[in-house]
Amino acid sequence: MNNKVTVIYAHPYTGSFDHAILESVTAELSAKNSEYEVIDLYQDNFDPVYSNEELRLFSSGIAVDPKVKAYQEKLKSSNVLIFIFPVWWYGLPAIVKGFIDKVMLNNFAYVDTNTGIKGLLSLDKCLTITTSKSPTWYLKYFGGNNIQKVFLNLTLKGVGVKQTKWVNFGSIKQSNAQTRKDFLQKIRQAVAKLL
Repeated sequence: MNNKVTVIYAHPYTGSFDHAILESVTAELSAKNSEYEVIDLYQDNFDPVYSNEELRLFSSGIAVDPKVKAYQEKLKSSNVLIFIFPVWWYGLPAIVKGFIDKVMLNNFAYVDTNTGIKGLLSLDKCLTITTSKSPTWYLKYFGGNNIQKVFLNLTLKGVGVKQTKWVNFGSIKQSNAQTRKDFLQKIRQAVAKLL
């Protein structure tokens, strides 16, 4: 089966290491002749804040923002997701949280049941790639492990993602050219495995 990959990228600075990760990911997808699209939340000027109208329609699952509708169409036609973003304050940047809040709507990404939510998306796999000033072990053992416990295990699995994997480049301030190069190679290998 051919994979259709949607990459959700969130970093405002094109000179960032996150941007280098994005370039490595898309280079590997191209090398493998994979069909993919990139959602660049900052480039798209995505507004992560709910409007009064959006909250009024929340329970019906109706999207107002045309960008949300376009993102939903991309997700519907995908079976693999790749998220790329920095870890800020031990969790998701606001723009990524807003993407989840506004795009993963009731009757699109999930339905309510008597025992919680049931995911509606047919997403086989999700690779989440992050960067952080803190070491990865600190995020996991002292920082609440929010990416793994909340974002992957609860949020993404809750909307129907079957397999999730998290790879973090920690201690970014102490990194050097060689450790960054090695990580980009590791990412290309992770993307190849994902396909």
